[in-house]
Amino acid sequence: MTEWGVSEIYEPERLTITQWNEEDRPREKLMRLGGEALTDAELLAIIIGGGVVGKTAVDITKQILKDCDNNLAILSKRTLEQLMSYHGIGEAKAISIMAVAELGRRRELTKMPERKKLDNSKALYDELWPRMRDLDVEEAYLVLMNQAYKHIDTIRLSHGGITETAVDVRVIMKHAIQQNATIIAIAHNHPSGNTRPSRDDEMLTKRVAEACRTMRIFFADHIIVTDGDYYSFRDNGKI
Repeated sequence: MTEWGVSEIYEPERLTITQWNEEDRPREKLMRLGGEALTDAELLAIIIGGGVVGKTAVDITKQILKDCDNNLAILSKRTLEQLMSYHGIGEAKAISIMAVAELGRRRELTKMPERKKLDNSKALYDELWPRMRDLDVEEAYLVLMNQAYKHIDTIRLSHGGITETAVDVRVIMKHAIQQNATIIAIAHNHPSGNTRPSRDDEMLTKRVAEACRTMRIFFADHIIVTDGDYYSFRDNGKI
């Protein structure tokens, strides 16, 4: 019986990240599940971009983190030379790691701005007026809020009219769900200066209200904005 020498022992070929199942690749995993689903090594692997022969980017970042006691605060203090001492980490990748570490440090020092509370028609008007005051055509906007009426985002829905064709209620619901909004308002301008709602305005309001009831989202208001004035569907008992 022939004895196997050490050099003859079979070692399976190491897979590159591109050969992994798509659901396990860091970039695809982040797109599908969000950044919180990735390990520190996987996030760092996305930053450095690629590995070397015999080592994936994740292999390299796992080793770096192991040498930092898996502590990102320690990693952030590594010098350019220390990072470049790892096989597969050149100057460009080391600089990328240092830049991300610095961004993380600055984020810790940055205070989050206080979100505006938009719990009445005047607050909504004040939020929308700067966007709409110089428009010479109709535009429609969606305002997204959390359950405390704190502003999440304001999105332009259409340009040039707000008929049921121009403003798709499904798009409104999609934005609300994607940004976890539990309260919404819509608004549009009347360049003519007339605050009176049209039939199209009323039909759109009705359709949005019905969709919100189905999706259990609170429809706060529909605001018509003019130069220095506004009309609120809720204040006028039409929602």
